[in-house]
Amino acid sequence: MTFLKFIFSKTFLIQLVLAVLALVLIAFIILQWLEYSTNQDQRITVPNLARLSLDKVDEQLAELELRREILDSANYNPDYPPYSVIDQVPLPGKQVKENRKIYLTLNPSGYRKVEIPENLIRKTRRQVEPTLKSLGFEIGTITYKPDVAKDAVLEMRHKGEKVEAGDKLMKTSRIDLVLGDGSGMYGMEDEEEKTAEEEILDDLENEEFDF
Repeated sequence: MTFLKFIFSKTFLIQLVLAVLALVLIAFIILQWLEYSTNQDQRITVPNLARLSLDKVDEQLAELELRREILDSANYNPDYPPYSVIDQVPLPGKQVKENRKIYLTLNPSGYRKVEIPENLIRKTRRQVEPTLKSLGFEIGTITYKPDVAKDAVLEMRHKGEKVEAGDKLMKTSRIDLVLGDGSGMYGMEDEEEKTAEEEILDDLENEEFDF
């Protein structure tokens, strides 16, 4: 009777409830730990996001429970669509954990504009061409005009228009060069034409006075 009284006593019932609660708590902690350990071991294969728009990227990353961050845009690459992914870190095929951030570099909409530097006029072709090429320009046609300095750059032109220092052109633009041929002063042809015209006018005036 003493044992039965103890089983049904208030003290025993309280201890029993506490023991059950402790077991439930321990079981919950164990389950959470197992789930965490399992997730830690799970790896996600990074997809290839090259050439994809941001909308497509977001769809794929959401399905894989990955995140993204956009880095600065790279130099324009005509082989990739504008605003598409041109580079990513980690690379495709790498194994990462859930919620990992993928860093993306996007392709701009076009080539950026580059400023024409100063002090190129009267420099030699050998000096000017490497400078323009290093800025991303292409060298177009080469023409010559009378000038005392052979191969000195007298003018730069783009699509027939004269280009001055400080002007901005799209990268990869073609720049034509007008060089001196070493035969005489630049602009001498114009002066000679004017002199010939003046001589003709003088002759006409003299003929009028003869009448």
